[in-house]
Amino acid sequence: MITPLYAGLCGILLLALSSRVVNARRTHKVGFGDGGNAELQRTIRVQANFTEYVPLTLLLILLTEMNGNSAALVHSLGITLVVSRVLHAAGLSSTSGVSTARFLGTLGSWLTLAIASSVLLMDSLPQ
Repeated sequence: MITPLYAGLCGILLLALSSRVVNARRTHKVGFGDGGNAELQRTIRVQANFTEYVPLTLLLILLTEMNGNSAALVHSLGITLVVSRVLHAAGLSSTSGVSTARFLGTLGSWLTLAIASSVLLMDSLPQ
């Protein structure tokens, strides 16, 4: 199995993003919500965006693997997902505006989602 490697890496990344939220809450003395603080709001959104995209994408990658698709495809999807989520987090953490890292992270995440979905749809067609 290949997908557990990428799920584990994503789990570590989620822990890092979550710890950033906790630290920002402590720094700004906000126990719930963002307290109107733009930096805390951005930190929360980085973590939330991760949790919005990664679980389904990992499931799609796992199903792609379980359907017997090539290891190269599964690794490509997994690597793209992890790198994209790191880029997105770095880009959005630095600015709430446009950034190259955020754009590339979003693009890579969407491509991974689209490719894995398309592969699964093709796999489900009658032979």
